[in-house]
Amino acid sequence: MTIRAVVFDFGGVLFDWNPQHLYRKLIADDHERQWFLENICTQAWNTEQDAGRSLAEGTRSLIKQYPQHQALIQSYYDRWHEMLRGPLPDGVAILEALHSANMPLFGLTNWSAETFPYARANYPFLQHFRDIVVSGELKLIKPDPAIYHASLSQVRVHLPDIQASEVVFIDDVAGNIEAAVALGWQGIHHVSAERTAARLRELGVGF
Repeated sequence: MTIRAVVFDFGGVLFDWNPQHLYRKLIADDHERQWFLENICTQAWNTEQDAGRSLAEGTRSLIKQYPQHQALIQSYYDRWHEMLRGPLPDGVAILEALHSANMPLFGLTNWSAETFPYARANYPFLQHFRDIVVSGELKLIKPDPAIYHASLSQVRVHLPDIQASEVVFIDDVAGNIEAAVALGWQGIHHVSAERTAARLRELGVGF
């Protein structure tokens, strides 16, 4: 088996994105802040925008449901960039090393189509990717098998004869890796950069 392409998830692998980074500034009490993010601006709600719902509609619907939290809800996307603390250096180091070794690189990320342009404009390492599948642009989301099929089709634009088993996917969410493996991909559950690098080398990827 030869790995001919590496597909990266972004959040938790290459980017330190976390709503806590913003809401620590807005809600001082730890328990109150945690309650808000677990019950109002939840990850499930954010995922709806990652899956293609507009930020305006997502915000409007949540404020309608919880009008007493309007200001805090409005801040989620108005100040979204404050949740994106920056790159995760160890993960980006793996990306840079693979790029230097001429490994074809691709992205597959659950990310809103409206906020992803900010990342493109501000993080030059994204230029290492030959192509990037953004869930909000396709209105598909991991772990839906359809988004993996879309990603593999994109890889095949550059490597027409590549097989699923020759692609390795790196993601920090175990369920997303399980979905890729079920479709015949190789998968690495990203727990640490050290373990991911070791697993890539076990798969024969030299960098």
